[in-house]
Amino acid sequence: MEYTEIMVRYGELSTKGKNRRTFIDRLCGNAKKALHDFPELNFHPKRDRLHIVLNGADSQAVMTRLGLVFGIQSFSPSIRLERDMDLVRKTAVQMMTEQFRPGLTFKVNTRRSDHNFEMDTNEINADLGDTLLTALPELVVQVHNPEVTLRVEVRLDGIYLSSETILGAGGLPVGTAGRGMLMLSGGIDSPVAGYLAMKRGVDLQMVHFFSPPYTSEKALAKAKELTAKIAPYAGSLQFIEVPFTKIQEEIKNKVPEGYLMTVQRRMMLRITDRIRAMRRGLAIFNGESLGQVASQTMESMVAINDVTTTPILRPVLSLDKNEIIKIAKDIDTFDLSVMPFEDCCTIFAPPALKTRPNLDRTRHYETLIDVDGLIEAAIAGIQVSEIKPGEHYLVQDQAEINSLL
Repeated sequence: MEYTEIMVRYGELSTKGKNRRTFIDRLCGNAKKALHDFPELNFHPKRDRLHIVLNGADSQAVMTRLGLVFGIQSFSPSIRLERDMDLVRKTAVQMMTEQFRPGLTFKVNTRRSDHNFEMDTNEINADLGDTLLTALPELVVQVHNPEVTLRVEVRLDGIYLSSETILGAGGLPVGTAGRGMLMLSGGIDSPVAGYLAMKRGVDLQMVHFFSPPYTSEKALAKAKELTAKIAPYAGSLQFIEVPFTKIQEEIKNKVPEGYLMTVQRRMMLRITDRIRAMRRGLAIFNGESLGQVASQTMESMVAINDVTTTPILRPVLSLDKNEIIKIAKDIDTFDLSVMPFEDCCTIFAPPALKTRPNLDRTRHYETLIDVDGLIEAAIAGIQVSEIKPGEHYLVQDQAEINSLL
């Protein structure tokens, strides 16, 4: 069928009381950003629904993108008809025929915003039910749990029909829970952490450290591509590149091997916290999972977190690797994450890390480097870009991938 609009139902927004309008406006804005490459669409946010008028756009392509926007409970492709019951009956039969099989259960559910229409809801339900059973006698009426519900909405501007309800991404509209910075590596965990944070309404900005020439342009492109993978959940994402080469070289030259990773991560956290303050963020997010690697013990976290009082939130903290991998596959970041490009977290990594770094020693070793000067230089070199759904940054052929494996 050639649908004319998508009717979007809100999720947890029903519990937001006086803040409901703010949440609806944010959801509408996120949907517009996620569908930025469909300029023909018109958006009409209402108290109980968001109506997206297609104006000839491909409904399937729009729904594929819309299904990733947090804050949507479900949505239905709809057809707008003139307020002519003969036309409504004919279209209802066509719509049900496309889904028909013998024994299919159905019901008709009518809502009227125009209470002056010539028929009330019960009359419309009975009329269309009889019409469908006459045209398709092997249909079965099931009021309580039908396989297909033909939804009819009588409005002032027409009558809208839909027969399919598609589950949305759920959660809260991104941006309704405040802003945070995600420390994004090129690995499996941090994109999953970002996805989970955005699902609870966090407006995330990606902070990625890169160290040329030790890390390649492909590694940077991979991080941007990972950002593009999760951008549809927010509409678009800010990507912040932080040059980290000089800091890593300085740490490598002056800090004992066992403390390289601890001091390096403290510097990353300091810089991320500076960026957070500059960009009005409330918290820092990362992909740490407790005990997964040597640098993610509680002792290491204490030593690293020592440099800030800003909340450090870890959405995947209690998940094991298989659980994280499952989510990564569900959101289509896993295959990209395992591509063999080194990021700055893996270069200069010593063979044996301190799993229980001593805080006093960590602080002492940092006195061997120019902490403030190195941070200022890194902040001065950051670059910020906006990454939108559907954009691509990593062009890679299989032969090159195989050569790196």
